[in-house]
Amino acid sequence: MADVAALSLTPASLVADITWVRKRFGKRAGILVETVRLRRKAEDKLPGAADWLFTDEALQQATAGAVAAHRARRLAGARVHDVTCSIGTELAALADRAAYVVGSDLDPVRLAMARHNLDVSCTGVPLLRADALRPATRDTVVLLDPARRRGGRRTFDPRQYTPPLDEALDTYTGRDVVVKCAPGIDFGALHHLGFTGEIEITSHGGSVREACLWSAGLTTAGVTRRASILDRGEDLTDAEPDDCPVSSAGRWIVDPDGAIVRAGLVRHYAARHGLWQLDPEIAYLSGDRLPEGVRGFEVLEQIAYQEKRLRQALVSHDAGSVEILVRGVDVDPDSLRRRLKPRGSAAVSVVVTRLGSGTASRPTAFICRS
Repeated sequence: MADVAALSLTPASLVADITWVRKRFGKRAGILVETVRLRRKAEDKLPGAADWLFTDEALQQATAGAVAAHRARRLAGARVHDVTCSIGTELAALADRAAYVVGSDLDPVRLAMARHNLDVSCTGVPLLRADALRPATRDTVVLLDPARRRGGRRTFDPRQYTPPLDEALDTYTGRDVVVKCAPGIDFGALHHLGFTGEIEITSHGGSVREACLWSAGLTTAGVTRRASILDRGEDLTDAEPDDCPVSSAGRWIVDPDGAIVRAGLVRHYAARHGLWQLDPEIAYLSGDRLPEGVRGFEVLEQIAYQEKRLRQALVSHDAGSVEILVRGVDVDPDSLRRRLKPRGSAAVSVVVTRLGSGTASRPTAFICRS
């Protein structure tokens, strides 16, 4: 591994590098090269996992290190059984925080990898081969990360997860359960499955990473939706006030983090930070001050959206580099940018959205200093 890790393995050198590895290590060449490439691919997602073992699928499915650490903080002091432990990402995060941790999986190869990975990262986590739908522990919080692909294609129906979410919830009725899900999961479908706890949407690095279901015994009474923005350490729930006005644009336009939008907490976020909505049905917010650490778009001009008028406005602002954000209007930002052909020297952002409803609805563009 050390010899192969010293190679570049870049697109330009890959053929020559693989030829060298084959001459040196014979039939082991493929797995050696693949492991090194996967470890490099994992560097940003799983800091501290430089010596771990992966498969490509396992790495894709693994929880990002920052997200796993966040979940482990919420489970601090608990007794936890990760019933779909795979290569051990969640177990490694839980080892120093939970009172007791055990992991299980049906796949013997994933379990062998988990044992190696945990020996690298921590000690004392028992592993066993077991079916997630056949309870193997008592008095533990059950952590479940069902596979969300079938036949190589992503599925959005929780009943088509592996194991199926409805069966998993039935299996652990009466137990404290934490379930990792795709961020686009249908909240209504969860209600029909009988889930009544908290749905947490988590973002990290500017993108929404996952939805996590927390059974009622693991969350604050009255909380059914939560947005956790890990980069800013901000946590928002539907138990907070959501009284915010609707008004015309102030100095700044704010595009809330995707976790806030997905969790349906835009009004709660506005109320917390003294912002207001531009339209009751659109997620863009406005205000005269920006929340700390949040990027905003400073409004230079507001116009009725028409490509010809927008092109003229961009010329007047000497726009060359143009970032385009769209909500509520059927406009493809990349296609629009190509058609506008800005040639100036200034960098601007254009926020295109719909204001008003029914016959009063009007597409509007805000030219902003970003």
